[in-house]
Order: sequence, then structure tokens, then C-alpha cells
Amino acid sequence: MEEQTSLILAFETSCDETSVAVIKNGNEILSNVVATQIKSHQRFGGVVPEVASRHHIEQITICLKKALQVAQVTYADLTGVAITYGPGLVGSLLVGITAAKAVAWAHNLPLIPVNHLAGHIYATNFVTPIQFPALALVVSGGHTELVWMPKEGEFRIIGETRDDAAGETYDKIGRVLGINYPAGPTVDQWAQSGQNTFDFPRAMVKEDNFDFSFSGLKSAFINTVHHAEQVGETLNKQDLATSFQAAVVDVLVTKSLAALQQYPAKEFILAGGVAANHGLRTALQTAVEKQGVPFVMAPLKLCGDNAAMIGAAGAMLQRHGARADMLLNANPGLEFDWEANAAR
Repeated sequence: MEEQTSLILAFETSCDETSVAVIKNGNEILSNVVATQIKSHQRFGGVVPEVASRHHIEQITICLKKALQVAQVTYADLTGVAITYGPGLVGSLLVGITAAKAVAWAHNLPLIPVNHLAGHIYATNFVTPIQFPALALVVSGGHTELVWMPKEGEFRIIGETRDDAAGETYDKIGRVLGINYPAGPTVDQWAQSGQNTFDFPRAMVKEDNFDFSFSGLKSAFINTVHHAEQVGETLNKQDLATSFQAAVVDVLVTKSLAALQQYPAKEFILAGGVAANHGLRTALQTAVEKQGVPFVMAPLKLCGDNAAMIGAAGAMLQRHGARADMLLNANPGLEFDWEANAAR
């Protein structure tokens, strides 16, 4: 096999996807195997941690074997093992960490600890190299954060949600609308055909900070639906979805543009599972590009949790000397205010 600058085996098990990938030079996917658990969690209306960790145990070695086969590489070809160690569900994280440690120890490979959110951001590396300084909006089921990256390997949270994350709110109002978990894609689809007829609140848009709050919007939505049920009024679900999504998008776009004014960036990155939302993607791209800032997001198939993004971030961290020993543990509440060099 031809000599490679970097060939990373990456593991991702932070929530309800078991994924293993082989990434070349941080920007080329040789394999990216993902085993989803959506059907297992749908009957509960959300992810059940114990169920998730058990599925990871069942799937991790299967995904590992397939990832190596698809990439047509052996352990001897690898230059490192990247692993998500937080944030996420502790039981799920531990399955991936244990597998990554086993491979790294057995084959004398460096173990590279990766913040899950750094992975989401570095998924854009498969589109174009990140230009620094950069500003990223990370939006997923558990996170809504504005991240300033003045240089490679440095991440600073400048704004975050104070309660529900945007994606979490989609799932909660989806239950009221009778939509199975995950509700985001269906709400987004309905929002394309409805009318913005409900005046749902836009929390904190006028405050002098970059933080978010979606619990008030969630409560206003649920109260509107419940009141209508009590008085026997039938509300148009598409209009409800459109009005809800308009409120979420308005807040995210407004805060992002405000951040760009204070943090001039060479590019703006939209990352995370909710980046696949058509309404958000379209509105944010239009608004950001009007400011003369390039807008970048990962390919749609890499917006959700996957090991390819962990491999991309892992390759960057390996260049900066990030290493972990066999004492690496799961950090379910891992913060993002850290530099790559601090991980050594």
C-alpha cells in the first residue's frame, strides 16, 4: 500500500449511532460504517441510554471489521486511533472508548481523544479545508453553541443554549404533533408547506449576548396546542410547524449575525444534526453570504453522528500532538473551551 501521511481509524458511540471509519489525511473517507438505533428508540419517544449502550456492544466489532474491509486496510497501515470521549451518554461513550483502547494497545497505535462537537465542525473538512479564523454554529439534539476558532485546534464557546437545545425542542413539540422520534425531519418537511400564522416567541434576540433559549418557545407551542384541544379548535399542523420553525430559525440567524459582527471570520460553518434542516440551512446561508462571509456546511450524509467526522478532527489533533493514555475515561459533560495542545 502506498505511504500515507495519516490513516486514522475512528470510533463514534456518543449517543445512538455506532460508527467506525477509516480516514486518509483528514479529508478523504476510505470507509464510514454507521449502525443506527432509531427504530429501537422510537417506541420510547427518545433515546434510552441503557438500550443505546447495549446496541453499541452488539454492533461495535461488526462495524470495526466492516470499516477495515471496505477501506481495504489492515491495522499495520494505520497511524492512529481517534475516539469520541465526550460529550454524550456515559455508557455509550465507554463502549467506543474500550474498543479504541483495545485496538490502540494491541497494535501500538497512538490514541487520540476527540471532542464530539469538534468532530461535527471538522466534517466540513470533507468539503473544503477550514479557513481561520472561523465561526461555527453547532446545532444538534443536545447542543446549540456558537464556537469561535481563531486558529486550528482552538475552540472557544461564545454562546450556548441556557436550556433546551434546538434539536431537542423539535423532538418535544413533535410528540405533541404526533410525530415519531426523531421529529426534526418531519417538522422541517411540514414547515415547507404551511403558513407562519402563529406568533411564537423569539427569546433573547435583543439581549447583548450570543446565548440561546428555546424552552419558552417549546412551552408556548405546547400551550397553544393544548388550549385549542380544550376549546375544541382544530389547528393546522403544517401552520404550527412553519410558525415553530420560523421562530427557531429567526433566533439562530439573528444570534449568528450578531456574533459575526464581533468576531470577523473568514468563513461561517453550520454543523450538527440540525444542519440538515432545510429551513435553517437556506435562511442562514442567505443571511451569512449577504455579509460577505463564505458559508460552509458538511455534506448532508455527514450532518448526523458518524465516525468520519471524528477521524477528520482526529487527524488535526494528531498533527498538534494530542494523545491519550490507557486511563482515558468518558467525559459525558465535556466542555469545549480547550485547545488541542492541552490534550497532550
